[in-house]
Order: sequence, then structure tokens, then C-alpha cells
Amino acid sequence: MSEASSVIMYSTEWCGYCQRLKAQMKRAGIEYTEVDIEVDAESAAFVASVNGGNEVVPTLKFPDGTTLTNPPIAEVIAKMAV
Repeated sequence: MSEASSVIMYSTEWCGYCQRLKAQMKRAGIEYTEVDIEVDAESAAFVASVNGGNEVVPTLKFPDGTTLTNPPIAEVIAKMAV
């Protein structure tokens, strides 16, 4: 998981799904940079652009530019292993 710190998690403070995924990623040793889409309008627009116009969180962006929306931790781990 050498590029783990390049993962960006778009989230909000109040999102329960975000809190759960953050805890799971921490336990798995996956580092990430968190961006609150309620504070950063450009990030909110990006999230909407990859989710059919909806600001769905958590949305993860990986070093290769791909995204996953509200993924299970197993999918995140598998993506990081590629």
C-alpha cells in the first residue's frame, strides 16, 4: 500500500458512513487525506461530477484517478493492492 497517502476521502463531518469507513481504513493501515465537501466547493463539484450530479459521501479518489463511492473496506483494500 505504498501510495496510500495519495487517497483522498471526500466526506462531511456528520456522515455516519464516512465515520465508519475512516475507522475501517485506520484499522487497515490505509492513509488518506480527508476533504470536507461542505467547506470546499470545488471538491463538492468534483464529487457531484463522479456521482451523477449528487454529492454522495464518502467518495474516495485513488492515485490512478479512479473513484469509489461508499465502498466496503474490502473493496478499498483490493483497490490499494493493484
